[in-house]
Formats: sequence, C-alpha cells, structure tokens
Amino acid sequence: MHYFDHGWGMGFGMWFTFIVFVLIVFYCLKESTKSEKQDASAQDILDKRYANGEIDTEEYKEKSSALREK
Repeated sequence: MHYFDHGWGMGFGMWFTFIVFVLIVFYCLKESTKSEKQDASAQDILDKRYANGEIDTEEYKEKSSALREK
C-alpha cells in the first residue's frame, strides 16, 4: 500500500509540527507581554495617578520624594 499517496505522509507531519511551533511562539509572546505589564514601578503608578487627577500636586510631590529617599 502507498500511504504517502493520500496526503497523510511526511508533508502532513511537517505542517502539523509547523503549526504547533507557531502556536507555542504566540503563547510565549503573550505571556512575556503579560509579565511586562505587571512589573510597573511605584513611581510609574504614582505618575499615572497624578496624570489621571486622582491625587493633587502637593500629594504627588510628597510621595515622589518619599520614593526617591528609599
């Protein structure tokens, strides 16, 4: 019998391997961007709160100088 004549031969295995590889790459990229978003520093958070108007200038300067002292 000629199994390679029906399209399920070596070519299918190579395409399957390629698709699995692409899925793994996309998963790794997704996970790496997720960890970058979680690693915001305290100063970054303070800057965003000030930019959004959640804290006033006096409170921003006070907390910013306290962060620099540490």
